[in-house]
Amino acid sequence: MTPIWRNRKFFPILGQVIAAFIVAIIVMILWHNLIYNLHRLGLQLGFDFLQFQASFDIGETPIPYKSSDSYSRALLVGLVNSLRVIVFGIILATIIGITVGVGRLSDNWLVRQLALVYVEILRNTPLLLQLFFWYFAVFLTLPKTENQISLLGFININNRGVTLPFGIELSSELSTLILGLTLYTGAFIAEIVRAGILSVPKGQWEAARALGFKPNLMLRLVIFPQALRLIIPPLTSQYLNLAKNSSLAIAIGYPDIYFVASTTFNQTGRSVEVILLIMVTYLTISLIISSGMNLLNRSVQLKER
Repeated sequence: MTPIWRNRKFFPILGQVIAAFIVAIIVMILWHNLIYNLHRLGLQLGFDFLQFQASFDIGETPIPYKSSDSYSRALLVGLVNSLRVIVFGIILATIIGITVGVGRLSDNWLVRQLALVYVEILRNTPLLLQLFFWYFAVFLTLPKTENQISLLGFININNRGVTLPFGIELSSELSTLILGLTLYTGAFIAEIVRAGILSVPKGQWEAARALGFKPNLMLRLVIFPQALRLIIPPLTSQYLNLAKNSSLAIAIGYPDIYFVASTTFNQTGRSVEVILLIMVTYLTISLIISSGMNLLNRSVQLKER
C-alpha cells in the first residue's frame, strides 16, 4: 500500500490542522490572560448586569422604553435605531448610486459633469466631516417649527428634523445620519455602477440598438442585468461599510447601539462584556448583509450547462 504521506492531499491537510491548532492555542492563551487580569482587578466576566436597571433616558425610542427598564432593553432600543439607519441608508444609497452612476455615462454634458462633481467631492472628503457639516451647518440652522420649509406640500423640514407623510417624523440627528451615509456611500456605488456598465461588451449595446430598443429599455433589460455580475461583489463591500460607518452616530448624539453601549459601559464598568456585545452585534449584521448579497450574486451569475 502507498504510505499516507505520499498522498498529495496529506501535507495540505496536515498544514491546515497545525494552523488550526496554533490558532486555538493562541485564543486559549489570550482568554486565560483576560480572565487572570480580571481576577487581579477583582472583576468577574459575566452578563448579569444586563438585567440591572439602566437609569438613563434615550432620546429616540422607536420601541417602548423608560429609564427604569433594564440595560438589555436599552441596548435593544439602540439596536433598533441602528437598524433603521442601516436599512434606510442601504436603500437610498443604492437609488442615488445607480442614478448618479448612469448619469456619469449620460450624453448630456451638464448631467455628466454634475455627476462627476458629486462623486469627486463626496468620495474624497471624510465622512465624519460631512456629518458635522449636515448637522451643524444645515439642520441646526434651519427655521424653527413655526417657520418650517415645506417641500412638495407634504414634506416639512425644520431644525428639529423632517416630517414625512403618514406622521413619520425623523429627528435632526437621524436625518443627518441617513443623509450623510446615503450621499457618501452613494458616491462609491455610483463608480461601481459606472464600471459595471462599461464592462458590458460593446456588441451587446449594438445588438440592443439593432433590435430597436430605446436607451432606457436597452439599459434596463439588456445592459444592467449583465453588469450586475460585476456590480454586486464590490457593492457588498459598500453595504458593509455603511453598516459599520453608522457607528459614527455617536458624534452627533444619535442613540444607536454604539452610543447606548458606551453609556452602559460608563455606568457599569463592564468594558470587556460591552465590547464583546458590540463586536457580536456588528459581526451579525455584517454576516446577514453578506449572506443576502451572496445569494443575490449567485442568482445573477451565468449558469454553466
